[in-house]
Formats: sequence, C-alpha cells, structure tokens
Amino acid sequence: MKVLIADKMPDSCLDNIRDLGIELEFNPKMTEEDLGKGIPDHSILVVRSTVVSHSCIEKSPKLSLIIRAGAGVNNIDVKAANESGIYVANCPGKNSVAVAELAMGLILAIDRSIPDNVADFRNGKWNKALYSKSDGLLGKKLGIIGMGQIGTEVAVRARAFGMDVCAWSRSLTPGRAEEMEIDYMASPLDVVTASDIISVHLALKPETRGIISAGLFESMKEGTMFVNTARAEVVDEDAMIEHLRSGKIRAAVDVFKGEPEQKEGAFENRLRDVPNLYVTHHIGASTMQAQNAVADTVVDIISTFLKTGKVINWLNRSESTAAPWQLIVRHYDKPGVIAGIMNELKSIEINAEELENVIFEGQITACCSIRLSDKPTDQIMENIRGMEGMVISATLLQLQ
Repeated sequence: MKVLIADKMPDSCLDNIRDLGIELEFNPKMTEEDLGKGIPDHSILVVRSTVVSHSCIEKSPKLSLIIRAGAGVNNIDVKAANESGIYVANCPGKNSVAVAELAMGLILAIDRSIPDNVADFRNGKWNKALYSKSDGLLGKKLGIIGMGQIGTEVAVRARAFGMDVCAWSRSLTPGRAEEMEIDYMASPLDVVTASDIISVHLALKPETRGIISAGLFESMKEGTMFVNTARAEVVDEDAMIEHLRSGKIRAAVDVFKGEPEQKEGAFENRLRDVPNLYVTHHIGASTMQAQNAVADTVVDIISTFLKTGKVINWLNRSESTAAPWQLIVRHYDKPGVIAGIMNELKSIEINAEELENVIFEGQITACCSIRLSDKPTDQIMENIRGMEGMVISATLLQLQ
C-alpha cells in the first residue's frame, strides 16, 4: 500500500507513517492540476489545501482513502468520492486554538494599525500622532458568527481582553450561551447590529454560502471591525469591498476569492489595492502546535485503517439508510452462513444496504443484522430459517 502526501507536513509525521511499514511519497508542491492527472499507484492521499478534483478521483483506481489534514473538506470533491466508494476523513478541532489566536491577532492589528505602523517605519516615516488614536478593545462588543470549536475559543480569549461577547450559530442555544457568559443572538443580523467587532467562524455549507450578505454589511455600524478566518465563500466579497472603500468598516481576512493555489510566488488579486484591509496568507491553522496535532491525527487515521479497516473521522458515511426492512438472523459462527443468506436475498433482487455481524462470547454463535431495500417473500424467509445447522432464528422487522 502506498501513501501520497501532497502538502507540507512535519517530519515527525512522515517518519511515523514510514514506521507503519508502508511506502510513502512526499510531494508538498503538488497542485490541483498535478493530482488531476491521477495517482494510479496510491491507496491513501493526504492533503491540506490542495484541491482533490473529480479528475483525480476518476483517474486513481487504487485510491481508497482521502485524508484532509485539517477540518473542512471543501477542497475535496466528496460527491466524486462517494460515487467511487472512497473514504473521506478529516482532523477536526486540532487547529481551533491556532485560528482563534490569529483572529484575535487580526482584531488587535486593526485596532492598533500594526501593519501600517511597521510599513511606515520601514519606509522611514514617523507617524506617532496618527497611530496614537486607537480606541482599544476593553468593553467593546465582539459578535461571533459561528460558535463551533473555533468560535468558542475566540470567545474565551475575547473575554480575557475584557470584551463583551455576543454570538449566533445554528447550534447555539440560549442555555449554552448563558453557560459561556455570552449574549445569545437569534440571527446574524442581530449580531451585526449589536457589535463593534465581528468575527466569522462558519463552515462552508450550502446554507452558509454568502450568508455575510450585502444586507449585513449595510447594517454594520460605522467603524465596525470585520474579521474572516473561516471561508471566503461565506462572505459577499463585493459588498465587503464597497464598504471598505467608503471607509465605513475596517477588515482583516485570512481567506479570499482567487487565493493562489501555489505555495509561494507572485500573484495578482483585486484585494491588493483595497483600503482599510489587512490580508494574511491563509495561515489560520499554520502554527507548529496545530500542525503537530493534525499530523498525529493523520497518523492515527492511517494506522487504524491499515490495522482494522476502520476510518477515524469518516465524513462521507451516510447517516442513515431509507431501507424499510431489517432482517435479524441469529446463527452459528460457521463459514458460508452469511453467504447463504445473501444468495437467498439476491435471488429476488433485494439489496442489503447495511450489514453488521457480531459474535457472542465463546465464538460459537453470532447475530447478523441486515437493512433491506424490500420485504423478503415468505418463501425466502422459510429458506433462510431452514438452513439447518447454520441458522438459529430469523426475524423480519418493518422499520418506521
């Protein structure tokens, strides 16, 4: 079995994967185009930001597991993976602190104009009068949109700075907000209208695409500080630019549309000339602490997959099946029992959509549970029950 890592990973991760006794190819400068040509000899692919396209999946016949060395999987064509029966896994929660730290750093950078201070100094320009006019963060209202692990970490750090925090998230409840000592908001609009500073921490989903809309930017207070370390696609970038140019808001983003795919080199982007904006190089998760934690999880996923066939943090498993029937067969733990049952079902074109077989202590008997696409006939049930010396009992349940 061969593993390809197509992005930078710590040396310790590479060494630990090699210690598993499998062949590792490390090529951190691979691009979407490179992967799109296919990786015909690899069974496991590990990426951070490099795009795994439909073309890559289609042209990689041995590929069985794609690991995103991070949380979101928007750079992976999960639909194509589903169609090819390829596992997709990720490493959630390992970079939450790193992203939260960057968000706080960006808030401080906006308030104190830190990048402009440095730029003027390097250009031989002294401007203490201008840069002494910052407001400070104490007592300011920070609005967090998206209260997953990262948003929660931001709230903890903001409160340590003496800020009041309000938040909205689909998962946030008034009770949970009270426990965290923050104000619960019923909608993103409520967050925006109440806040001096807004920090976005949403995963990219169909329902969050463009959720920071032109209407929300219109509703922001004069002088609002806006920070996005989540995904570029959750923000209406045109509206953000309009309000930056007007001077109504100041912003800092770690993600943006048209972000260069290459790891380094020259690039062009319309945000370069937009005033009142700081941009970092999509480095939210890029601390050594976070990368080491992610690397450890990558190794755990690969090791478990090799030893047990199970996938830690398996993302594209269907949560449920619509199969309306469940067949429960208690049987003797002998070769051919399950094959015989499946042959009976196949004879009348019934599909087994989920199957679990568990063994009783002593390894004499077992129980097999099968979710079925249709109801077996009475004759098929009689045939299964009649597997002498193999089947103990067979029960058919109609699921609600």
